[in-house]
Amino acid sequence: QVQLVESGGGLVQPGGSLNVSCTTVGDYVTSYTMAWFRQAPGKEREFVAVSTWPGGNTGYADSVKGRFTISRDNDENTVHLRMNSLKPEDTANYYCAASLRGSILTREYNYDYWGQGTQVTVSS
Repeated sequence: QVQLVESGGGLVQPGGSLNVSCTTVGDYVTSYTMAWFRQAPGKEREFVAVSTWPGGNTGYADSVKGRFTISRDNDENTVHLRMNSLKPEDTANYYCAASLRGSILTREYNYDYWGQGTQVTVSS
């Protein structure tokens, strides 16, 4: 069974940038559509970005479009989320998710595996 191991995150000032990464352990990242979700305190978990496989198509939540970029490094079995122009409202625990379905998926129930989450805090 694949495990998803997240890294990155931390504290950044508003307007700054940050990367979070997710590595698949026990299987190739090319076996999965990979996505990022986030959950802020007191709120439900929400979709952020997705990278499909096969196809390599990407999709983003409206709230992050133009600021966040999802990408893959298949040689390293890793998916990255580059976050630019960060806002305080981007503060959340960011979760990596993997699905065996190869399409743009924005709902949690479509994902089969989840990482443990990594905290991103945007504050001055």
